[in-house]
Amino acid sequence: MANLITTRDNILFYLKKNKGIWVSGESLSSHLDVSRAAVNKHIKRLRQEGYTIESSTKKGYFLKTFDDLLLADEIREGLDTRIIGKTDILHLKETDSTNLQAKNLAAEGAPEGTLVVAEHQHSGRGRKGRTWFSPPGIGIYSSLILRPAISPTEAPGITLMTAVAAVEAVIALTGIPARIKWPNDIMVKNRKLAGILTEISTEMDSVDFIIVGFGMNVNTPADDFPSDIKEIATSVYAETGKHFPRVKMLQTYLKNFEIHYETFKKEGFSGIREKWKAFTEIIGKKVTVRKVAGEITGKVVDVDHEGVLILQDGNEEIHRIFSGDLLV
Repeated sequence: MANLITTRDNILFYLKKNKGIWVSGESLSSHLDVSRAAVNKHIKRLRQEGYTIESSTKKGYFLKTFDDLLLADEIREGLDTRIIGKTDILHLKETDSTNLQAKNLAAEGAPEGTLVVAEHQHSGRGRKGRTWFSPPGIGIYSSLILRPAISPTEAPGITLMTAVAAVEAVIALTGIPARIKWPNDIMVKNRKLAGILTEISTEMDSVDFIIVGFGMNVNTPADDFPSDIKEIATSVYAETGKHFPRVKMLQTYLKNFEIHYETFKKEGFSGIREKWKAFTEIIGKKVTVRKVAGEITGKVVDVDHEGVLILQDGNEEIHRIFSGDLLV
């Protein structure tokens, strides 16, 4: 279990406590009451996880200042949540898609709150089969496993709830004037900063599990975006000119997520609807929504208590839009 303190955890804690100085293997062995061989085994494991630890036969071990890796211990340290990220965190150096990995874990019975993060996705996914640009080490690519006692018809509200948690984190930590674009994008000046991909597994009329994928461009230089998205994508770095610690952003997002998720389980989307509306500028605007069956143009009247877009066309006919691509 994630809460069980292991020898590996104690070694990492001791090295962090003495970060910047050499710690002898003898001192580690004596302090933790384990063999030198056990110390060496766990040091190797920590290196495999991504920690840079130098070793010397005379000096011992030296924990270098590590890069901004989304390692499980770094996420948990200072994470202000009760369940989210407190059960299991799977950190992957590289994967196809964190949503795919999370779906596999959920199907095997992984508990609610399990978090999957990756440094790099080579098949990152967006809505409708689109790809998500996922360069190594500079973005947030994460997926959460949820098991809410809700009906499948309520599940779309999870996406809108997630958007509120994300935009609150961005504004609080960076001051960037981020806004929500229905149903699943976080935008800055009409450029995409982050996206959400929610996938659901149902049994009869109940939800088995929900996977909430969240991707954010954090430290991506503007010139590094591929040509096909360069004009429509942005990052925290592109907006501020400053590199931002990904762990801090992820922790804040997870904290906000859990707060709103608890409200959602009690009150549905109605409980956070006004917050969602405060972070969007879509109400009252004329938009076009592209659906499988075609396009509908009209004025956005509201977003209802289920997260459905209420559109009034030129003939004053009301349309309830459950999903689609919004063209402002």
